[in-house]
Amino acid sequence: MGRQQRLELTWTNKDKALIPTEQGRYGYTWVDPRDPRYCETRVLTVDETVTGTRAEREEGTTYSERADLEPQTDNLLILGESGDVLEALTRVPEWSEKYVGKVKCVYIDPPFNTAQTFANYEDNLEHSVWLTMMRDRLLHLRDLISEDGSIWVHLDDVENHRMRVLLDEVFGSANFAAEVVWQKADSARNDSTGFSADHDVILVYGKSQDTSFHRMERTATDNARFSNPDGDERGIWFSDNRTAPAALKSRQHPSVYGIQHPITGEIVYPAKGRCWAIGTDRHLTALNEFGKYVAVEPDLQRRSIESGIPIEKLRKDVPDYVLVEKDPDKRATSAYDRIKQGNWPEFFVTEKSFGFKAYPPTEGQPPRTWWRNEAVGHNRAAKSEIKALFPGTTAFATPKPERLLERIIHIATNPGDIVLDVFAGSGTTAAVAQKMGRRWVTCELVEDTFDRFTRPRLEKVVNGEDQGGITLQKEERADATEDGLPEGLTPEEAQQFTSLLNKAIKDNDELKKNPAVKQLKAMTKTKPIKGVVNWRGGGGFSVAHLEPACYDYDPEVALTTLTEEATGDLLVRSVAAQLRFALTPNDLHFDGKRGREHLVVVEGVLDQEKVDEVMAHLPTGHSVLFAATVVDDAAREHVRSFRNGSRVVHVPLDIFPYSDVADEEK
Repeated sequence: MGRQQRLELTWTNKDKALIPTEQGRYGYTWVDPRDPRYCETRVLTVDETVTGTRAEREEGTTYSERADLEPQTDNLLILGESGDVLEALTRVPEWSEKYVGKVKCVYIDPPFNTAQTFANYEDNLEHSVWLTMMRDRLLHLRDLISEDGSIWVHLDDVENHRMRVLLDEVFGSANFAAEVVWQKADSARNDSTGFSADHDVILVYGKSQDTSFHRMERTATDNARFSNPDGDERGIWFSDNRTAPAALKSRQHPSVYGIQHPITGEIVYPAKGRCWAIGTDRHLTALNEFGKYVAVEPDLQRRSIESGIPIEKLRKDVPDYVLVEKDPDKRATSAYDRIKQGNWPEFFVTEKSFGFKAYPPTEGQPPRTWWRNEAVGHNRAAKSEIKALFPGTTAFATPKPERLLERIIHIATNPGDIVLDVFAGSGTTAAVAQKMGRRWVTCELVEDTFDRFTRPRLEKVVNGEDQGGITLQKEERADATEDGLPEGLTPEEAQQFTSLLNKAIKDNDELKKNPAVKQLKAMTKTKPIKGVVNWRGGGGFSVAHLEPACYDYDPEVALTTLTEEATGDLLVRSVAAQLRFALTPNDLHFDGKRGREHLVVVEGVLDQEKVDEVMAHLPTGHSVLFAATVVDDAAREHVRSFRNGSRVVHVPLDIFPYSDVADEEK
């Protein structure tokens, strides 16, 4: 057999690169990956810093722990094309030192490629163009993600299957973590010609095997069923099922036996097919606090009836347990006295039955892959969030609700971690990250979207003017039953059911007293949970933009040239970015530094006088790279004469030596 081949997705022009052909739109042209128009590292310029205001706590208002997290200020909002932004973040030293290998969570909601054109961006890319665009960005994103970080890619069913294979190729199939299904719709779309799509998917990959995810936090709703009526020293609890399943094999389970109730005097057995939830020793240790128990010979006839186990399979060596005290009043008094003392044991006596304490787990549940819109919101709710922030404007066609991003960021990060989204849109990812005490980086391609939605929204967040989304956890209903709500029934649905039931029987006294109706109400009992504040504003962010391209390539003459913008400070910064030099703006003699090599950019002719001036300030053992727009042989020879490793390059020909004509001639 030959060498095993790795499964790989192929597509037209996979070996080529794409360059944007329209500023601020998704239009692309295929080029060689060495083409200067693709290879250029664009310069990223910070324009200003936005600083918000944090509100003080108000008396009488309930705040969550998150509301006290320190608001982050080390955030970055960029106007620019995502591919160029990622190139700058990964290759310009000032940015790469800060972000490469340090981003904990990447969430991207890229164009879905659904052949639709939306108001805020174009989403109509042919498959091979879309895959190449995404491949190039994923490679940069992989470099930015920390070893224990993860990437979350939000898609619908058009490109999901292709993206899954592409992510396998870039991140490795072993690092696949989950395919999350988000129920994005709360009703069918009547304008659908075929199926009405109810869900999107989010593909989750780790950077490595070191990636870990948080379990889901316990919410107020989760804890609402817990209380502490007896002053338990261990804290809140609820009365759980006191029995467990007991499969019948050759003989009865040893935890199937009768227990005398100290108040009613009845012998209580587990339900048919079940046994007591704890072992006999633990069981008796708890019950002996309510009265002293003693083992007695079992009544096998009754045990068979109560348990449903044939007599021949019952065990005579498993006794029943009754109280030593024969006087019913004394038995009951002893039990009542113990109940009044509080701090009951794990298995305890109630007035007519028994209870079994269950405490909140120390950890929440692991994240699941089915995300209902009741829990994380839907598209309609997301549109409402945008409309509340920007009244009178047309909302995005497919915005994402803040609760959806809240869950992702909780699972993937800790406060202070960096969250990255290079398809900002309305800015939901950054807004939620800020409200959760995370640092963030985001960029938006379309200037109109940036100016009308992304930046204004984030300004509202840091100034505490965004009261929607996850800022406030509104008052809601919680389970208040003893044994939990029926499977699949939410507290809100249970409240609606009870309300409708009360309306239906309001004039019927007989039904109000009906045991079945009372049982239905008990099964659907809920209680309100007071709303809490999760965000008080504060923090801030830097606003940046990508500078124009400094280099152009003319395929007709196979020549790389400087653009009109390539002059002055921008030229210096651009050359430093291409050659991976860190800028040294406070140095009077050198423009950049890379190890022991210094950079000097000369716009115009590099002559011997300039060389001598620079060399006079060069530290011993160091070298200089002169990058000049005009270079003659005499200058090159003069630099070589210093014999310290210094050299000269022409801008741009020596920086971008590519020529498609020369390549074809080879």
